[in-house]
Amino acid sequence: MNTRYKILTGNEACALGALDAGMSFFAGYPITPATEIAELAAELLPRRGGKYMQMEDELASISAVIGASFAGAKAMTATSGPGFSLMQENLSYGMLAEIPCVVIDVMRQGPCQGVATLPAQGDLMQARWGTHGDHPVIALAPCSVAEAYFETIRAFNLAERFRTPVLVLSDAALAHMSEKVGLPEPGSLTIVNRKRPHSPKDKSFRPYADDGSGIAPLASFGDGYRWYVSGIIHDETGFPATASPEAISDKVKHLLGKIENNRAEIEAWEEYRAEDAELLILAIGLVARSAKAAIDQARLEGKKTGLFRPITLWPFPERRFAELADPCGKTLVCEMNEGQLAGLAAQLSHAKIIPLNQNNGRLITAETILQGIREAY
Repeated sequence: MNTRYKILTGNEACALGALDAGMSFFAGYPITPATEIAELAAELLPRRGGKYMQMEDELASISAVIGASFAGAKAMTATSGPGFSLMQENLSYGMLAEIPCVVIDVMRQGPCQGVATLPAQGDLMQARWGTHGDHPVIALAPCSVAEAYFETIRAFNLAERFRTPVLVLSDAALAHMSEKVGLPEPGSLTIVNRKRPHSPKDKSFRPYADDGSGIAPLASFGDGYRWYVSGIIHDETGFPATASPEAISDKVKHLLGKIENNRAEIEAWEEYRAEDAELLILAIGLVARSAKAAIDQARLEGKKTGLFRPITLWPFPERRFAELADPCGKTLVCEMNEGQLAGLAAQLSHAKIIPLNQNNGRLITAETILQGIREAY
């Protein structure tokens, strides 16, 4: 496989990953620290035959992305905390209507306007529960510029495969740091495209009819298929099914089941020196890189410490986490917020959960984590 080496920032890697995944439409609104993704999309998309739209706000951005996906495009937007909040209602629409798209959330210090230029990890639970109702979520959390590239590609593949919006959680530090990245030639990548229907283009077409795989084929508006879509619970025809308790329950269970039943295909994680650990560290993103350096030093001090890093944050790889955490008895949860992962870890494991929270707009350093290891060990 031929490889191209480039020095990229995290934001540039997200944009290039999206383009190499086949993104043909981007709609966005400038917001620090995600703006460079939109800028690069505006420059490169037209060269590849795609469309870029500068929108008036984040509400319009996610609406345009969903509309473009309806029309057959692979579509994406990028934002940060305040804009991510504004997108939640239409993300809910995309989940119920089962419309594939990708949203990059470059997390920054909050709440509200917070500090626009500083990193944080405060959107983890918003990514899972930010929109209303029972709904599926796939959210990926890269820890390097290279992963920002490859996880954006994976986000598109998962969105197309499971007919759902997929989130990529970056942060302000990863967005603007530069690293050498080996980029494969686009033709060598594994790219997933949505299934297309082969049924007649007449009144008999049922846009949400399962073909046996659990995921219905997706017709494009403009291709001649006649179908109805709305934000109301519907049956396989697309028309409302609100008079039937069974149909309502079936629809919700379908949305959740297509993710839950395919965890093995969706979940990804990294383990570092965890095979004999007596203390486990749970961390995501750049914090996990600080944790690795701390673990190496702790090992030199005789403290057997290991790392579990979810790459797929949602659905959380809970079974493997519990398998590692329970024998250790103690888990140090390191995160740039006030304990969002720690609360989850306490529900999933019998281990003692020790939070190490830092919520001041600065990355957690290896020295801070090493001190936490010494105190927890």
